[in-house]
Amino acid sequence: MNDVEEFRREVRGWLRSQLTGEFAALRGRGGPGREHEAHAERLAWERHMAAAGWTCVGWPEEYGGRGATLEEQVAFHEEYALADAPARVNHIGEQLLGPTLIAFGTPAQRARFLPPIVAAAELWCQGYSEPDAGSDLANVRTRAERDGDDWAVTGQKVWTSLAHEADWCFVVARTEPGSTRHRGLSYLLVPLDQAGVEIRPIVQLTGTSEFNEVFFDRARTHASHIVGAPGEGWRVAMATLGFERGVSTLGQQVGFRRELEAVIALARRNGAAADPLVRDRIARAWIGLETIRFNALRMLGGTAAGAPGPEASIGKIFWATWHRELGELAMDVCGAGGMLAAGEPYDLTDWQRLYLFSRSDTIYAGSNEIQRNIIAERVLGLPKEVRA
Repeated sequence: MNDVEEFRREVRGWLRSQLTGEFAALRGRGGPGREHEAHAERLAWERHMAAAGWTCVGWPEEYGGRGATLEEQVAFHEEYALADAPARVNHIGEQLLGPTLIAFGTPAQRARFLPPIVAAAELWCQGYSEPDAGSDLANVRTRAERDGDDWAVTGQKVWTSLAHEADWCFVVARTEPGSTRHRGLSYLLVPLDQAGVEIRPIVQLTGTSEFNEVFFDRARTHASHIVGAPGEGWRVAMATLGFERGVSTLGQQVGFRRELEAVIALARRNGAAADPLVRDRIARAWIGLETIRFNALRMLGGTAAGAPGPEASIGKIFWATWHRELGELAMDVCGAGGMLAAGEPYDLTDWQRLYLFSRSDTIYAGSNEIQRNIIAERVLGLPKEVRA
């Protein structure tokens, strides 16, 4: 424990000393629904962190990380949120692809792709969902075929977070003609800056565009840029989802705590806290947040690789529903005035953006309905849902 506290003090001290000068204005910038804020400046901050050795802290030292323990990673994320530091721009590479390559990549792939992630020199996005393969990922239709020394990728991905800012995309594509469902899929690493890729931002309820459609028209990637063997993409893709719901959720939770504390402060300022029903909802929100945290730590503590199995669906349902309800609570605390725009350019307030963006939480990364099926079938062992 003394080592963890020493690590925590080191993180806290570094953040206090560095979130000054040109980076002082970045406090609290970015995050879900606000990824458009100061992207270039936050990327500069990310690279500043990298130069000081504060990216990829949970990765093994041999791959550029600090080899931080689970307890130290918790401390890092907590201190980062307490410092009101800006939202990270390299989350998908650091928390999803990096651990996947460490677990499944070849030595050459690790040598090529991990250092630029550590340095925040290359940004990544996740090419999973399609118009007919959202929560039902096994219905992927994007295809890839060998063409000499390359794979040629053709198809469409949708709801691709931050694709318009990314350099690379890890794509689940069907590489065995005639295959169906989980069979015949492969996990490819595809560069986005090429003629065969078109990225179209999707305007959301918030008026911003964090999600995108991505169209591949025989987009090229080298034959060596396949993670795992051809046809084994489902296994690799599921591992990535495990990492997505593993240690990476810790930073998300402390961001939630910051939002809840801001709602409480607002309720005290405008008198809403005098309403016993509001106080009850705030208390329930606080209890729910503690439940999210301890459930995540329980799952991670029993998983050496930091990537829990299907039981992580429990956590996904809980935090998604909790965050959506927090958005509703925030608007109720604002009162009738929360329905008004602030005037030209009619930008949303933080509370309006929280309310609108959190509607998506129970849909993306696997809808609540799909997560309940996973829990029923893969955790509880109940009969599978009858499919047409």
